[in-house]
Amino acid sequence: MTVFIILGFMSSCGEYQQLLKSSDYNLKKDKAKEYYDEGRYVRTTELLMQIMPRFRASQESEALEWMNAMAFYGMRDYITAGSYFKSYTDQYGYGEHIEEAYFMAALCDYHLSPKPELDQSYTRSAIEGFTYFLNRYPDNPSADECRRYIRECEEKLTEKSYMSARLYYDMTEYKAAVVALTNNLKDHTDSKYREEMMFLRLSSLFLYAENSMASRQTERYQETLDDYYSFVEEFPDSRFIKDARRIYVSTSRALNLDPVVDEELADKSEITKK
Repeated sequence: MTVFIILGFMSSCGEYQQLLKSSDYNLKKDKAKEYYDEGRYVRTTELLMQIMPRFRASQESEALEWMNAMAFYGMRDYITAGSYFKSYTDQYGYGEHIEEAYFMAALCDYHLSPKPELDQSYTRSAIEGFTYFLNRYPDNPSADECRRYIRECEEKLTEKSYMSARLYYDMTEYKAAVVALTNNLKDHTDSKYREEMMFLRLSSLFLYAENSMASRQTERYQETLDDYYSFVEEFPDSRFIKDARRIYVSTSRALNLDPVVDEELADKSEITKK
């Protein structure tokens, strides 16, 4: 039985090699469709590469271009597939598959999106692609799927931003950490890392002030104190509250303030505002 299988395989390969050398473009086109339906995408694309220029100006050109893009997608060659889907949208603005082509182009970028610690160009491109698709085709059946992909990509960008800001802190680059954390908090207001990022900014401000020249310390300690009040107002029961409290006490003393009295005055001030 094994011998027959091997012979059959060799015969199939021989026939395929003959097909590649053939000048019968209609036969190649029919076989490409047959291979595509069978999920034999490598053979599909090899044949299509040979015949698509011949059918470029024909009515079948669009269908062949679409099949080619889908075949590369079936092989998980998302870079090539994405380029062909985008080419389809450029060439066939009113084509049969135009809506799906925009979706598939964005989906290829989504599949190419790497881990958060790596470059996120494809992630941003996927968000742009899905957003464009939603704006253009809001009632498409894939709309909810697009929104889910967008949320997932945005969460990845948030994590990337958090990791970058955290890296500055871990490297003791406190001035850069303050800038990165502030931008992160501004750009990702609902981030799951918000509490930690706010504490890291507070800690960065304190450590930056502590290591500053004497002439700049008062100003920077005051910024730390202001940030402490913002932190405890938003997260009064934070898991970082003990460390935040220690920063507050050290900062108050550096400013020649009584920590306890100063905090009581701050509380009274809040009550007065209310």
